[in-house]
Amino acid sequence: MKLKAMYAFLDADLQVIEKELEAAIQSDYSLLSEAALHLLQAGGKRIRPVFVLLSGKFGQYDIERIKHVAVALELIHMASLVHDDVIDDAELRRGRQTIKAKWSNRFAMYTGDYIFARSLERMTRIGNPVAHRILAHAIVEVCRGEIEQIKDKYRFDQSLRCYLRRIKRKTALLIAVSCQLGAIAANAPQEVAERLYTFGYYVGMSFQITDDILDFIGTEKQLGKPAGSDLLQGNVTLPALFAMENADARQKIVRVHPGTSAGEMKEIIDCIKASGAIEKSYAVSDWYLQKALDILDELPKSKARSTLRNLAKYIGKRKF
Repeated sequence: MKLKAMYAFLDADLQVIEKELEAAIQSDYSLLSEAALHLLQAGGKRIRPVFVLLSGKFGQYDIERIKHVAVALELIHMASLVHDDVIDDAELRRGRQTIKAKWSNRFAMYTGDYIFARSLERMTRIGNPVAHRILAHAIVEVCRGEIEQIKDKYRFDQSLRCYLRRIKRKTALLIAVSCQLGAIAANAPQEVAERLYTFGYYVGMSFQITDDILDFIGTEKQLGKPAGSDLLQGNVTLPALFAMENADARQKIVRVHPGTSAGEMKEIIDCIKASGAIEKSYAVSDWYLQKALDILDELPKSKARSTLRNLAKYIGKRKF
């Protein structure tokens, strides 16, 4: 089953979210609106809004209230992408020019800050101090994750624990909070919101590990960027960490630098694939995925629960 078909019953509400996103990024400064819209129109899976909406189904679902949470979470994700592209000096995002490539690094940083501010502004429409604290904490942790990624660039001696902590902050936490805040906005029971947070955390970990695997095994057309781009930019992900357990592979990987040629990168990618690191990485992703599915069994049976189960399985097993 295709991803969007899994939650087709949310189509009308997701159209509402899309319109709200477009409205949220509008500015009196036309160039700022143009840049933010450039990113929005590049598309994306809108996974975080989907998790918000599905989690809201465990309470008193009201799209006019829950839409503000969905928009806020997606805006935070968008802002982090803009900043990521500056840090990574990325030219392409989803097959299109990044904001930093089309305009400049400075302009991209302020655009990201603007989108962040819009997310906070949108969240104030939910009159719940607990929700505000959760969101603020999530933003702090995302920023810590970004700083850790900068610190860890080309650091080939980092531990597995370091990698897992970083992807928790950069990716998993925002998905976890999407599930938690969706439930809170719908006044779902506290224990349900807490379980949904844990579910989102495990799904988010599986999602990022799978993403890191695909960076090595996907095609440029599928990824919207050359294969191995993460490693070339100095981001040492799980497949590279596992591959470096082999002395020959390690010798090749630790020589990666910004000027490494496409031919050399292909050789390194082939080496990582041959080392068994891809299979070991999938095993870790599958472990997190199973933990997520186990949590779902503790939630009330519903269409939302079965959809979350299908989504989790898709995320952990997706091919691009």
